[in-house]
Amino acid sequence: MTDLSMQKNLAAKVMKIGKNRVRLDPEKGEDIAVAITRDDIRGLIEDGAIKKIQKKGVSRGRARERDAKRAYGHRKGHGKRKGAKNARSSKKGRWMKTVRAQRRYLRGLRDGEEIDRSDYRMLYNKSKGGEFRSIRLLDTYIKMNNIRR
Repeated sequence: MTDLSMQKNLAAKVMKIGKNRVRLDPEKGEDIAVAITRDDIRGLIEDGAIKKIQKKGVSRGRARERDAKRAYGHRKGHGKRKGAKNARSSKKGRWMKTVRAQRRYLRGLRDGEEIDRSDYRMLYNKSKGGEFRSIRLLDTYIKMNNIRR
């Protein structure tokens, strides 16, 4: 078989890929050996005697599967965690979660007419000021001060 390295180099330059990604059809070796110009190479590419080899990439399939599992809480155990508690969920996020829960609870009490508007506003402001760590402590405060009707 003839040396087709020059044709391979030309084909790589014409197709703008690396030499290792050029595939020369072994059955059309004689036609390829005759090709000495870029135009000849382009003709052989159109005929299918010279082809590009598909680039190998890293599959995202496994990553997608893993992300889907994490979305519903799997693969998040102690061994997978790096960083402090607040590095994974912010202080602000935690604050918003507690305050919104307390406000929901107070709204329910007010709408159910268990507390009046003035008491609601007083408790709302205390909650906003961070006086209650949880709904349980807020409820304890309401019971201790006989606010509920």
